[in-house]
Amino acid sequence: MSHAQDQSARDAGSQAATGAATGPSVPRPAQSFDDARYAEARPTGAALGFTLTAAVLMMVSGLWNFLEGLAAIIKGQFFVVLPNYVYNISITGWGWIHLIVGTAVFVAGAFLFMDKVWARVVGVVLACLSAVTNFLYIPYTPVWSVIVIALDVFIVWALLAPRNQYAA
Repeated sequence: MSHAQDQSARDAGSQAATGAATGPSVPRPAQSFDDARYAEARPTGAALGFTLTAAVLMMVSGLWNFLEGLAAIIKGQFFVVLPNYVYNISITGWGWIHLIVGTAVFVAGAFLFMDKVWARVVGVVLACLSAVTNFLYIPYTPVWSVIVIALDVFIVWALLAPRNQYAA
């Protein structure tokens, strides 16, 4: 075998070993937009901040409702009862309503720290329920009820804020 044949045999062996093509190369097809894949959607930092803020505020609002309900049950004569109010419920009845709603709002706020979708849905529903309850309670404690309603509206906004950021 001649030196030239020996050299070409070695070149062919090295090309086969490295995977280099011996014939003409074919370019890869261009990527089309149909092949675009999105990274998994994940919440933005602001969305996580809103969720954590809503969780803390729900726990605070729930605690306030609980304590207000407890005060109404223990010292019902402290609250002024208006005559001829459409929603004529006894102070003790309002106390139990606030106690139950406050406990539920507090627990839902605690579950929001897990950042689960179901906890956000329950949080929105309970914050709306708390706002309605405090709206009906305005004649008994007007300033306090308006503060809790504003807090509940902010909680609903924070939990319903857009969350996902798509990475291309």
